Amino acid sequence: MNQYEAIRCIRASKPTLRMQEILDLGITRYMLYTLRDAGLLEQIGRGLYRLTEHPSLQHPDLVTVAIRHPQSVVCLISALSFHGLTTQIPHDVSIAIVEGGYAPQLDFPPIQVYRFSRSTHQAGIEQHSLDSVPVRIYSPEKTIADCFKFRNQLGMDVVLEALKMYRETATFNHRTVLEFATLCRVQNIIQPYLEVLI
Repeated sequence: MNQYEAIRCIRASKPTLRMQEILDLGITRYMLYTLRDAGLLEQIGRGLYRLTEHPSLQHPDLVTVAIRHPQSVVCLISALSFHGLTTQIPHDVSIAIVEGGYAPQLDFPPIQVYRFSRSTHQAGIEQHSLDSVPVRIYSPEKTIADCFKFRNQLGMDVVLEALKMYRETATFNHRTVLEFATLCRVQNIIQPYLEVLI
């Protein structure tokens, strides 16, 4: 397979590929590295590649985590940032996994792993297509409830800022927030703050 054929195979696949997916297309490691060294393929993370002809990634950290660990869910500060509900700049990607589950390891981007019970892990997941990659992110309402649950780690100022910013959105729904707060067992904590905002 020559370079042209290899590029054509990659182009016909998906924009961002793991090394094994490229090898499964019949492209050798030698050809992969040749394409990379020629500037036709860029390595965006350990074992992750994309054609340089594609536009730059808008969400490189979230995309990398979603490809490497598709069962994880973006949560807390990272989810707040995605939904525009914080002024905080995430220094890592916060992800939720099921209690007792395998904690993923990544060289880059840095990740912060949180363990959720099975019922809270599965609730409120939205799937967004970011840079043509499916990324699982908790909904704004579920994220608010989760932030109250982890308020001691995040800081109450961050949590209240998120709640106030969410209140200003057109999609504000206090009942849905309370449903998730009940699931996360923080309804008694969040209720007074919601009452002030309504």
